[in-house]
Amino acid sequence: MSEELTYTAAFEELQEIVNEIEEGEKSVDALSAKVKRASVLIKICKTKLTTTEEDVQGILKELED
Repeated sequence: MSEELTYTAAFEELQEIVNEIEEGEKSVDALSAKVKRASVLIKICKTKLTTTEEDVQGILKELED
């Protein structure tokens, strides 16, 4: 996926991967690919949450001034 995922889309895909892993019917190769994709999705979610927190803090600081 070359386009940027939204937080919601990344989180939903991450949930799907977790569900698939919990079912335990994947080969080692498929599991490896799923774990790598999950890692990317976690980074996307973390970045978006951090950015949102910084934006909110900036807005709150502006309101205090």
